[in-house]
Amino acid sequence: MKAAVLGSPIAHSLSPVLHRAGYAALGLPDWTYAAIECDEAGLPELVATCGPDWAGLSLTMPLKRAILPLLDRTEPLAADVVGVNTVVFDHWKRHGYNTDVPGMVAALAEAGVTAPSSAVILGAGATACSALAALRATGLRTVTVAVRDSARAASLLTVAARLGVQVELQPLPAAGDSGPDLLISTVPAGAADFLAAKLAAGLPVPACVFDVIYAPWPTRLGQAAEQAGATVVGGFELLLHQAGGQFELMTGRTPAPLEAMRAAGQAELARRSATV
Repeated sequence: MKAAVLGSPIAHSLSPVLHRAGYAALGLPDWTYAAIECDEAGLPELVATCGPDWAGLSLTMPLKRAILPLLDRTEPLAADVVGVNTVVFDHWKRHGYNTDVPGMVAALAEAGVTAPSSAVILGAGATACSALAALRATGLRTVTVAVRDSARAASLLTVAARLGVQVELQPLPAAGDSGPDLLISTVPAGAADFLAAKLAAGLPVPACVFDVIYAPWPTRLGQAAEQAGATVVGGFELLLHQAGGQFELMTGRTPAPLEAMRAAGQAELARRSATV
């Protein structure tokens, strides 16, 4: 059976390493997993070429929303957050799922964060929408979202309304000033460096900082948060747990062999770091 991760750019993706390690651990020698460069324009044609020998697809940016009109069925969670990161093929039908949300919940729980009293999200894109759903799963119903431009938060506010979560917008430079229990950064590498400097200067330290970036790691934010005494969750934990969910959906084998996948992913990250 075939599976692949699609996106643009995609050469850096760690997903093939994780999924292949899972296949090896469970003795699935006939399963393959590739990384395929694909943008929004090429997505319909590529999906149409996936025949009965295809089990599923993992999707990264910029395809998590572009895939929606190409699906036969979308699970309610993925529809709520307007983001599909997993497609499973079943008798020529295309089913869409979101494993980012349960992946975030699992990554936080692994770090002992199950019921934060308050939270701030940096950014308002697709990953921030998944973070909103993850926070709802922990019991939060009011979340602060720090954005550079409030006009670009319209989609996130629509998602929040569907989820029943109240969002309080604030300017990005003010992020973290209130000393939240949990801070989740969904912004690109370098965009949260200002907050690292504020933590180093004595900003109230969140109990936990979750930075969704996994490479390069540590980010300045993650490093500053750890030095300030916060529990730090990195993007690798999210990547691992969302990949585990994808593995289970595509193969039908549960539970996913997370420890084998974790070891392979960490070894690959160490190899890449050593070659930089």
